[in-house]
Amino acid sequence: MASTSRRAAAPVLFFLLLLLVASEMGTTRPVAEARRCVSQSHKFVGSCMRKSNCQHVCQTEGFPWGECRFHGGLLRRCFCNKLC
Repeated sequence: MASTSRRAAAPVLFFLLLLLVASEMGTTRPVAEARRCVSQSHKFVGSCMRKSNCQHVCQTEGFPWGECRFHGGLLRRCFCNKLC
């Protein structure tokens, strides 16, 4: 008797799981990701150690934000970013 109820419960559980997955997939909407343009700073001098210094220089160059990245081995340079 117990094995019959298990056999009957398996398709029901599978259907409920399938229904749950389908409902979750229907609620998500694709989001277009904006492209990011990156340019090495022309005004930043020396090795980039602090993100805040890099960001300030990038803002004077017309970029909304900047970040320190490794460039050419061990040197960290300031790269400016904006959405394009």
